[in-house]
Amino acid sequence: MAVTYTQDWPTYNEVQTHEQERFVVLLRELCDGILQPAQTFGRPKLPLSDIVFTVAYKVYSTMSGRRFMSDCREAAVKGLVTKSPSFTSIFRYLENPELTPLLKTLIEQSASPLKAVETDFAVDSSGFATTTYARWFDHKYGKERTRQTWVKTHLICGVRTHIVTSVEATPYESADNLQFPSLVEKTAKTFTINEVSADKAYSDRRNLHAVQAVNGTAFIPFKVNSTGMGDHHHKFDSLWNHMWHLYNLNREVFLQHYHKRSNAETAFSMIKAKFGSSVRAKTPTAQVNEVLCKVLCHNICVLIQSMYELGIEPVFDIGTFGTKEAVVPKMAWEYDF
Repeated sequence: MAVTYTQDWPTYNEVQTHEQERFVVLLRELCDGILQPAQTFGRPKLPLSDIVFTVAYKVYSTMSGRRFMSDCREAAVKGLVTKSPSFTSIFRYLENPELTPLLKTLIEQSASPLKAVETDFAVDSSGFATTTYARWFDHKYGKERTRQTWVKTHLICGVRTHIVTSVEATPYESADNLQFPSLVEKTAKTFTINEVSADKAYSDRRNLHAVQAVNGTAFIPFKVNSTGMGDHHHKFDSLWNHMWHLYNLNREVFLQHYHKRSNAETAFSMIKAKFGSSVRAKTPTAQVNEVLCKVLCHNICVLIQSMYELGIEPVFDIGTFGTKEAVVPKMAWEYDF
């Protein structure tokens, strides 16, 4: 018999009818802690906090850069940004590689208000389609071939609210197995980890030990050729041996924990359904930054939902990025627009 889940429609209606007005407030609070980098020469630039706000808000709107201009001007009237940039400036800033680590940090910071809620996590990867194609000449068949490229995205999320606690996006095909330890380590800096679930692509001794190192347990199925004992490639590993026997001799208990992994797929589904499964940007760096903005917008929407469902009031530690007082405002004629 299939399990059905009821919807709390009054709460759902409240969330949806107030999401946008709360979204801009929470996004602004996150961006308020971004320090303005020192500039020693050249034409003064827009404040970095305004840049991040505008780029993320544009992705949230799901509109093209030109159609987003009316919302951007409205944000300036409300005091959410100091000056409304042109759509060409948004495209240019999205191509800045220095924006990538900042967006990753903001994603991790946006998840921090739910650190008392999430203790079990799921890891998975997925791709976001692009409008660019890779071309090469196939010497075997003597003709040119093309293939659509995508942004490979790895994330770890909480299984209760689907908040993304850490993410890694690359403009090329990257191995799932290698991203796992970094995602777990970054999550453990803010959250208490009890369990981490992932599919067979992450089946590796190093990944089991990465979760054990943060006092958690990894539930990752074993491949058909895996053995519990050591072999000529590996020494005996007690953790690997223990989990291998749990997987093979007590499969039902193991799968009860492992099936939490499907929540990572749910997180990807939520992001793609709301903000699109493809990116508009053309260059690899801009494509990665656009995907990171989608994840950041997803996290803020999850926080808004948690405010109504769990009674949580998000509080961000903006000291991670600096203090609001440290941002030196520019006069109107000093901006690059």
